[in-house]
Amino acid sequence: MKVEQLFACHNTSEENKVPLATLSFQGYAFYWWTSLVRKRRIHGDPPVEYWNDLKSALRKRHIPSYYERELMDKLQRLRQGIMSVEEYRQQMELLLLRAGLREEKRTSIARFLIGLNMEVRDKVELLPYRDLDDLVQLCIWVEQQLKRKPTSKSYGSHFYSKKDQGQGILGVAPSKPKNDKRKTIEKQPPKASMQEKTSSIKCFKCLGRRHIVSQCPTKKIMIMRGQDIYSSQDEVTTSPSSSESEEAKGEESSEKIYP
Repeated sequence: MKVEQLFACHNTSEENKVPLATLSFQGYAFYWWTSLVRKRRIHGDPPVEYWNDLKSALRKRHIPSYYERELMDKLQRLRQGIMSVEEYRQQMELLLLRAGLREEKRTSIARFLIGLNMEVRDKVELLPYRDLDDLVQLCIWVEQQLKRKPTSKSYGSHFYSKKDQGQGILGVAPSKPKNDKRKTIEKQPPKASMQEKTSSIKCFKCLGRRHIVSQCPTKKIMIMRGQDIYSSQDEVTTSPSSSESEEAKGEESSEKIYP
């Protein structure tokens, strides 16, 4: 394209285009051109005299056969992504030029809309436009508007500190969920298992069950009166009643005391 622009600027004739273009060949391109001229001369083929013949020879040597298919695949898979709207439009037009396609306006508009990001396309589709240029300008305005809006992350980081985030928006710490009573009930052992454990305990003092010696309720008390020995149990188990104790006190008071 650059060489053709120079030819048009200097009004170069068809006979002089090939010599002027091959004059700038260097390195491998120069050796390739000289070997091509030699082969054509040996095989009796006509020399390369016109610019279109030279372009076809260059494409045959340097451009692979699958080049156009790759261009079409890139054009079909083209999406905006992280590119800006203007960069996305330039990339689409460049692929169209390289592939040599000439589309209608509505086809190009539909292709451009499909590749746009959803946040831009949803707003642009509701606005009126005439051609692709108007559509691109609307997309640029929408893109700039979206960049001005603060995101949720930046809003939280600017206006609330970590301490505020822990306490909540209203300055009150978020309430913790109450403990479920079912969990505490499940943690407590069942009564049946507790009774089984206590029933296996045996007291070696009274030979009873469900308690140990230090917790035995049958504590004995020894009373000595002269040569007689009386034993009484605890009030809880075998202690005499209150009436009997009063009678015993009366008998003691009625006894005569000898010197």
